[in-house]
Amino acid sequence: MQAITSTNSAFVARGNFAVRSTKASASRGALVCKAEDVKPVMIGLAADSGCGKSTFMRRVTSVFGGDPKPPAGGNPDSNTLLSDLTTVVCLDDYHSLDRFGRAEAGVTALAPESQHFDLMAEQCAAIKAGKSIEKPIYNHVSGLLDPAETIKPTPIYIIEGLHPFYDERVRELLDFKIYLDISDDVKFAWKIQRDMAERGHSLESIKASIEARKPDFDAYIDPQKKDADVVVQVLPTQLIPDDNEGKVLRVRLIQKEGVANFEPTYLFDEGSTISWIPCGRKLTCSYPGIKFFYGPDTYYGSEVSVLEMDGQFDKLEELIYVESHLSNTSTKFYGEITQQMLKNSTFPGSNNGTGLFQTIIGLKVRDLYEQITKTEVPAIA
Repeated sequence: MQAITSTNSAFVARGNFAVRSTKASASRGALVCKAEDVKPVMIGLAADSGCGKSTFMRRVTSVFGGDPKPPAGGNPDSNTLLSDLTTVVCLDDYHSLDRFGRAEAGVTALAPESQHFDLMAEQCAAIKAGKSIEKPIYNHVSGLLDPAETIKPTPIYIIEGLHPFYDERVRELLDFKIYLDISDDVKFAWKIQRDMAERGHSLESIKASIEARKPDFDAYIDPQKKDADVVVQVLPTQLIPDDNEGKVLRVRLIQKEGVANFEPTYLFDEGSTISWIPCGRKLTCSYPGIKFFYGPDTYYGSEVSVLEMDGQFDKLEELIYVESHLSNTSTKFYGEITQQMLKNSTFPGSNNGTGLFQTIIGLKVRDLYEQITKTEVPAIA
């Protein structure tokens, strides 16, 4: 199997493929995709930097089993995560300029000229066709471009980053598209927490980075949400007047109608407009409480169903009461959403709508995979 490294050859994914069991290396999990088998199901997740893409991907991959880890024996600064059935690739690895090259050129990491879209498109097409690739690595610590790593196709291949829907060639390869739409206030708080704690950036450098990036975000990243099949929109709460702390969130799950292999989740009655405050004997709610909303809407000219949660849970195990009122969740048994949320209770957003809707999307991705490949994925306890 020849790895794809060149950007000069034209490559088109063709043919019918199926998943089969092999003795893969420990870092690749129990299933891999061969060229004669089904092509990998390819998922795209778009969002700005510091918006929780990594947490989202851990929720999605957890429904397929295994603990996502970097490739064994490879670069310790690899951005790739591998689990039993999934590969998650960070599209920062397709930066054409390192941190210092961008500074010299006067461009941000969001600008199209900072990306190697030809290589991204070629390597995504290669993976889709069951071929290995030699993918570059962008080192977030040093800001440099490290030597490439070998990536083999797996049944589910997820690309996450700034530009998964920007290039039409890549966008057309995706079987499902997700966008994280974080309000400016919430985004700022999240980015400070991540970049100061995990990457050692100063508050002043984070503020300067946000201001420098905003024009490019508005021009190149934000418009991609119109192409998404689902959007998770994170906003300040409406339950607390003039709340500026951002600790309580209002989260909306915007689900496009008519998407292949996908049925929107709804509350109580499909197609109705419903406002629901579940707090009471069956759900413990401290101030300011919890409020759900569900109803039809339009989004960038498309018909959508919107499911919204404002507030946060006091006792995560009580989520099962809310779960029992949701339909089309793609669960395999009663309480699976609650089980997944409890299993990942240490993840950010586990007590509010971000964790709830990310978990639902993970179950939807599993269902979509099963429909496309006609392969059942066992429920993970």
